[in-house]
Amino acid sequence: MLKTKGRVSLLNEIEGIDSLKGHIGIAHTRWATHGKPSKENSHPHMDNSKNFSVVHNGIIENYIELKTFLVSKGYNFLSQTDTEVIPNLIHYYYSQESSNNKFLHAVKRACDDLKGSFAIEVISILHPDHVIVTRKDSPLVVGKGDNENFISSDIPAILSFTKNFYLLNDNEYAEIYNDKILFYDKDLNEISKELKNINWDSSSAEKNGFEDYMLKEIFEEPNAIRETIGTKLSIGKDIVLDELNFTKDYLKSINKIYIVACGTAMHAGLATKTLIENLCNITVIVDIASEFRYRDPLVDEKTLAIFVSQSGETADTIAALKLAKSKGAKTIAVSNVIGSSITREADYSIYTHAGPEIAVASTKAYTSQVTLLAIIGLYFSETLEHSNKDFINNIKKDILSLPDKVSNILDNVNCIKDFAKQVYTEHDMFYIGRGNDYAVAQEGSLKLKEISYIHSESYASGELKHGTIALIENGVTVVSIITDETLAPKSLSNIQEVITRGAKTFIITNQNLDDKNFDFVFKIDNISPYLSPILSIVPMQLFAYYVAKEKKLDVDKPRNLAKSVTVE
Repeated sequence: MLKTKGRVSLLNEIEGIDSLKGHIGIAHTRWATHGKPSKENSHPHMDNSKNFSVVHNGIIENYIELKTFLVSKGYNFLSQTDTEVIPNLIHYYYSQESSNNKFLHAVKRACDDLKGSFAIEVISILHPDHVIVTRKDSPLVVGKGDNENFISSDIPAILSFTKNFYLLNDNEYAEIYNDKILFYDKDLNEISKELKNINWDSSSAEKNGFEDYMLKEIFEEPNAIRETIGTKLSIGKDIVLDELNFTKDYLKSINKIYIVACGTAMHAGLATKTLIENLCNITVIVDIASEFRYRDPLVDEKTLAIFVSQSGETADTIAALKLAKSKGAKTIAVSNVIGSSITREADYSIYTHAGPEIAVASTKAYTSQVTLLAIIGLYFSETLEHSNKDFINNIKKDILSLPDKVSNILDNVNCIKDFAKQVYTEHDMFYIGRGNDYAVAQEGSLKLKEISYIHSESYASGELKHGTIALIENGVTVVSIITDETLAPKSLSNIQEVITRGAKTFIITNQNLDDKNFDFVFKIDNISPYLSPILSIVPMQLFAYYVAKEKKLDVDKPRNLAKSVTVE
């Protein structure tokens, strides 16, 4: 077993790496959840006898109890991790097993003792021809190749090797050999699994000449939006969403819609709340999944709940979905990954078609989510016959124009790069906006925090006088979004307030402003205020990217963050 802390590239420097031989292996990269980052706390972990090795994604909530039990049985522990209890539990049960398949039964008995979330891979020197894998509330896919098979936490990681995948459900097990795969249910009854072909281009998971995945994915946004729109809408015809196929009577029967998600996906819900409410005359509540699931929300059979997750594996969002279903709500999953956990749990599933997103900070997934949620809102409105058809058609035209309008932004990035060079050394920045501009300000602020580590806050512009303007001081940068003609005069007044207090101003707008008082103005194309978050976020994504690059940070892998948040 060879391992170290730090980047994967450091494995090349380990003594003995070049002489390592074998036809089977497991490996894992993870942020430390228990214990500091160190070689001892790195994966894989072995049992005391060095017969079983395990990698684990997730958190074992009862590991202290299990560790205490194992210590009482004479086991020693070398790390501070929760994971190390797993191989030792397997060894403990293996020594007691008398069944024909001791290895599989020992893994199953160990997993029965675990509380929390886990996706685990286990190999044993006693059974050198196969790997055993299982999962509960953490993602795991099995890729089928020719006389070789693969295990991964997500599809893009192994797309260059196979496009054929088996998707494990919670508490299912697989024995993976080079030429066969055997599947078992929670009681170890052998079962069959459907092989799914994932039609993603493996080159989508490569940089293709871009310096970073994040920049590549920003430049992929026009096509991601185009693919998400697909054939769902056309001018003069009603939207057809076969994935949902709701009736007018059903939509009239619901009294509220929840949009539940985490982080960027939650911001996509905020960006489309007003569109759905105004076009459908139904109350829309956007909620954070980690709050929703613990608050005993007012959900019943008259509630429609939409759950948004790029990966489809976000632990809090999946738990929130299960809660809503238990209370009688109809549930819709919006995801980018076919067959992901959230899509298998929901009553209905509908997909963005953004392709693989590798960078931790989400970009094209966000714009695709906002686009798809807007289309869903239009579909509800048409089904309910609530809105004027000409008005709906104008919004449809704007949706169809989105790819070209995003491309126009991407043709003019140098000025954003230049402004980033002027402000990248700052310690605090603020984002303000009204209406949908405030919704997108929250996402812009998050992008800056995620990858540049600059403290950033977003505020509704009208709240400045209610305390937050005390934070504005000479030289601080304020990013302001102004895309709604009806709110522009009020927003301009707020900008003057921060200028008076010495702030530098970065304005993103589609309005014709007298910009002589502003430090930097970035113009975007005019579009319906309902859809403006799809355009106005792109300059903010680029701004965050170029600020981080000026700071010489790893934009694709920001510290302490993971792409799929599979633990609470």
